[in-house]
Amino acid sequence: MKLNRKDLILYAVTDRAWLNGRTLVQDVTSAIKGGATLIQLREKNLTHEEFKAEALEIQTLCKNFNVPLIINDDVELAKEINADGIHVGQSDMEAGNVRKLIGPEKILGVSVFTPEEAVLAESKGADYLGAGAVFHTGSKSDAVDITHETLKEICSAVKIPVVAIGGISLNNLHELEGSGIAGVAVISAIFAAQNIEQAARDLRSNAEKFFG
Repeated sequence: MKLNRKDLILYAVTDRAWLNGRTLVQDVTSAIKGGATLIQLREKNLTHEEFKAEALEIQTLCKNFNVPLIINDDVELAKEINADGIHVGQSDMEAGNVRKLIGPEKILGVSVFTPEEAVLAESKGADYLGAGAVFHTGSKSDAVDITHETLKEICSAVKIPVVAIGGISLNNLHELEGSGIAGVAVISAIFAAQNIEQAARDLRSNAEKFFG
């Protein structure tokens, strides 16, 4: 699947911590119906077989809505289910090695914190970058905060699209206007909401206003 810049306007990263009796498929369905343009499936505590079963279910859902599915970190699983792509962090497998494993057609996203990391990731075959945390976030205990000036520098340093991540909400999204990003990646702003579909809808309309 070829990645379009518009696919990144509202990038939803899953988190089962907020399920509250619902299934992840239900929550992802609500997010997509509300306007999420890309889903990243992120699981840290499932076995490989559990993750695979869940990924196949989410993959069917995403295909029905024509929304790209990106697997977080697990290159083996991404290849196994033929996912649309993979996202890796700086402490995961090196981007060039990931590109060799997944081939030229799959989407490759890389987390970056500096313009130098951004340029390197682009040279190694990344299709897009995730930059952050742009605001303080409780979703990732190891998140490194980056200034909005650094975010602008990252966007200016590369030709591929950049997504901002980290602590982004409906209330602070406007602060990223003019940074050069293609969109925002959110976790709790969608999945911790009482009405996931409405939260996604509100975020999408604002993201399109500021970054579309």
